[in-house]
Amino acid sequence: MAAKYPLILVDGSGYLFRAYHALPKLTNSQGEPTGALIGVLAMLRKLIEQHQPDFIGVVFDAAGPTFRDALYPAYKATRPPMPADLRAQIAPLQEVIRAMGLPLLVIPGVEADDVIGTLATSAAAQGLRTLISTADKDMAQLVDDHVTLVNTMTDTLLDPDGVSAKFGVPPGLIVDYLSLVGDAADNVPGVPKCGEKTAAKWLKEYGDLDGVVANAGRITGKVGEHLRAALGQLPLARQLTTIKRDVALDLGPRDLIPAAPDTVALRHWYERLEARRLLATLDDAAGVLPTAPPASRPAADYDLVLTADAFADWVARLESADLFAFDTETTGLDYMSADLVGVSFAVAAGRAAYVPVAHCYPGAPDQLSRATVLARLQPLLEDQSRAKVGQNLKYDMSVLARHGVTLRGIAHDTMLESYVLDSTASRHDMDSLAKKYLDYDTVHFEDIAGKGAKQITFDQVPLEPAAHYAAEDADITLRLHQSLWPRLQATGRLAALYQAFEMPLVPVLSRMERTGVRIDPNLLAVQSGELAQRIHDLEQQAYDTAGRRFNLGSPKQIGEIFFQELGLPVLVKTPTGAPSTAEEVLAQLADQGHALPRLILEHRGLSKLRSTYTDKLPKMINPDTGRVHTSYHQAVAATGRLSSSDPNLQNIPIRTEEGRRIRQAFVAAPGYRILAADYSQIELRIMAHLSGDERLLAAFASGQDIHRATAAEVLGLSPEAVTTEQRRSAKAINFGLIYGMSAFGLARQLGIDRGAAQEYVDRYFARYPGVRAFMDRIRAQAREDRYVETLFGRRLYLTDIGHSNQARRAAAERTAINAPMQGTAADIIKRAMISLDGWIEQERPPVRMIMQVHDELVFEVVAEAVDAVRGRIRGDMERAAELAVPLVVDLGVGADWDQAH
Repeated sequence: MAAKYPLILVDGSGYLFRAYHALPKLTNSQGEPTGALIGVLAMLRKLIEQHQPDFIGVVFDAAGPTFRDALYPAYKATRPPMPADLRAQIAPLQEVIRAMGLPLLVIPGVEADDVIGTLATSAAAQGLRTLISTADKDMAQLVDDHVTLVNTMTDTLLDPDGVSAKFGVPPGLIVDYLSLVGDAADNVPGVPKCGEKTAAKWLKEYGDLDGVVANAGRITGKVGEHLRAALGQLPLARQLTTIKRDVALDLGPRDLIPAAPDTVALRHWYERLEARRLLATLDDAAGVLPTAPPASRPAADYDLVLTADAFADWVARLESADLFAFDTETTGLDYMSADLVGVSFAVAAGRAAYVPVAHCYPGAPDQLSRATVLARLQPLLEDQSRAKVGQNLKYDMSVLARHGVTLRGIAHDTMLESYVLDSTASRHDMDSLAKKYLDYDTVHFEDIAGKGAKQITFDQVPLEPAAHYAAEDADITLRLHQSLWPRLQATGRLAALYQAFEMPLVPVLSRMERTGVRIDPNLLAVQSGELAQRIHDLEQQAYDTAGRRFNLGSPKQIGEIFFQELGLPVLVKTPTGAPSTAEEVLAQLADQGHALPRLILEHRGLSKLRSTYTDKLPKMINPDTGRVHTSYHQAVAATGRLSSSDPNLQNIPIRTEEGRRIRQAFVAAPGYRILAADYSQIELRIMAHLSGDERLLAAFASGQDIHRATAAEVLGLSPEAVTTEQRRSAKAINFGLIYGMSAFGLARQLGIDRGAAQEYVDRYFARYPGVRAFMDRIRAQAREDRYVETLFGRRLYLTDIGHSNQARRAAAERTAINAPMQGTAADIIKRAMISLDGWIEQERPPVRMIMQVHDELVFEVVAEAVDAVRGRIRGDMERAAELAVPLVVDLGVGADWDQAH
């Protein structure tokens, strides 16, 4: 019979504290404390025998501060120090739990609650029912149809009805309830004198915490006064009491498979504890839990190749392999300067080799030369019919290109397999994937090269550890592919997307990165100087406005001037009770017309612009190419969009004068022009396609200005009668809906009252009922499937879509609406890039694709060829997808990037 709760998550820290305070203070004959430890083990055994789960995890708080301490330094400050006899039992208890074969989790930076919340949420998304064993009332916020709490000391279960009966509010309001009541044990501020019944009464009357806050003026008596005085603290209390559900973990709920108990270790511990009853259990052949058979792990057979004969043998193996894993080792991470130090291969699980070519530490053995190895491998590496697999092969491709080798036949990339399988997973690096999918702990680079200032480059690492590290990389890459590829194939649309979009994009991005973009450092130097002067002028204006000099980077000094000297209104308080000067507070004060906050905000913005771009970009010019070379990342953004770094091209401002001037420094080479091709309103067009709204489709089909058409529809005007201000309002709602903007957000953006904004939204949906129907449909589908898809089948998983916390659930719903549009737009531009790169590679027109920024592709084109190629570029981009409305591309040409807009 299947377990009612396939997954059990145990609050190990809670178990230990409860056992310590509930049971006698026992010691063994050596005087070591044992009572709490033995009590926890008894509770664990009872829990497991009663429920017989398929998966189980015992979770403890890690030592050291968590993110909540950063939010609120006084968090848990009132707790007395842990008793020494309790602290002494933690490490032995965890050793015994490991020996029992139970998965143990101790994650730094978060609390056990957060780890449990993350695993329970992930399990629910996978259809697993979870039983959380705890007495912590905070955990009641996790309860839903998939998650139940159990208190093993009282044998009571809490389902959603049980939570409502116990606390007077349903699970979805537990965070709000705790925020009002506070928690003396954790020193979480709440509303003084607000007890459990009062909190439940308020929430029942006003709906949720936001409703209580909105109606604070209506609550009479002393408790009403306390509530109004505590309003500034309630957002902090909500943050502190909300359990995180997105902790970055290296394993998921189905990885929590109990192992066979280590009876030798258990006997040692039970004898040391002098626990006779536990010793007696070792005679039970069944052990603690039924366990899955241990996964077979092939023995590692790695070769260090130093001779021509050994190398020839390996080349023959590669030539006869249907697929082999390939990896490079280099002197650094910069693909434009890294030198090749060695190459590694794997032809079967556990069978791999490393060929060093440039280790140069004192006493290093003779190695085959780089030229010899590359000359022999080049035909194989450049053979399109020889299938290769790697981890982040774009980097290897770029490094090999520096050495005259064009890597072809890239069949698979494990980083991208993992990313397409689940883009919301926090990490797709090989070490994390090995642990997650193979339960394998790899040798890390720091293990062989050191850390920090003492870290050496790979060419200085001795050959023996270098060979194991490099060969293991290839071996694990091959094993990961053997695990990940069948998972992708099981979901045919994901496999098709991976093969049609992500894999063909790898060489495209490598070529774009290596081509780079030309920068005018002199223009940036002039702008830097001008920015420095403006920053200085802003400082002087700020001093004049404040009436004295002060440090514009000091929150303390700013707070003194704002609230003590100028008497500005206090909008938000910090956890310590001081008035906040955070950026959002400055923005609100500036919106209210206060000059000094506006000056400080402008000062900060220009200072960041100068340090990030005008000062930094000239230093990033490659001395060999005279160009800046960014790195594009395929496996970062959950929606499928590309990101970039060093420099981050996606964040260069476009709507400000300063941002446009930075773009003026992105210039064409002599004899060339910059051609910028930008999809026009692509996400709105995708919305029209997905929603099928008749009026929206008609507006795009007739080529109308969509924002003017929207204003005309909503306001009942002719398009010609729409004013510039009315068009601006329509544009705000058109794009705001895509990102889930509320009437409140629209009111703030447009500077109108909330009622007027809500009326505008209502009229919009009345005129575009297909859009409302689409939004309702996608929310319902997301709640059912726990994911949404793009037009081409890319998935984005939504772990919070069924969250009991209304704010988190609403955020997931906004993502559900936006992700199909943003993700489809990302897929379309990727398809266009692949098509255009194929044309450039095959026909060799005088065109270079040099940048991708959001919905825009940027090219460098020989001046005389601009007219000849612009039609091809526009055509390939507009044909990248068949939608119910036409895709439209705006093209611009100029001597620099700004001029091309």
